[in-house]
Amino acid sequence: MSTVSRTFTVDSPPALTLEYLKDFRHAEEWDPGTRSCARIDTGPITEGAYWHHVSKLLGLTVELTYRLDDVTERRLVFVGENQSARTTDTITVEPKGAGSTITYRSDVETYGTAWIFRPLIRLVLRQRAADTERQMSSVLVNLATVPGERA
Repeated sequence: MSTVSRTFTVDSPPALTLEYLKDFRHAEEWDPGTRSCARIDTGPITEGAYWHHVSKLLGLTVELTYRLDDVTERRLVFVGENQSARTTDTITVEPKGAGSTITYRSDVETYGTAWIFRPLIRLVLRQRAADTERQMSSVLVNLATVPGERA
């Protein structure tokens, strides 16, 4: 299993941050590897909601079905799966002054012949974590400065 984790501070308050991040479609805005992410069910975004997520990894198109597995007032857990991998993304948001401290942890488990790529995947995930931290911070700064524009 490959694990990467980043902790960083943003200006947006916890409730606004969690509400925004709970809709995984927004990964298109904050995750540089995401090519598309579409909700594949309907209704309120609660535990059990699903998304079809397409990303690029090592030049390959990777498609995962993500499920919002757990929601609390401080944490979101998304589980993405396909025939070759399972990823668990845990986002924890704590208050920090008027803003938030975010810890984003991604655990990736590969199956079958994909195990050959584990060392390379680990390196790519570390770089992507740094890029995601920068991009997510930028998006959340804009979210904090433009209240009421997200639904």
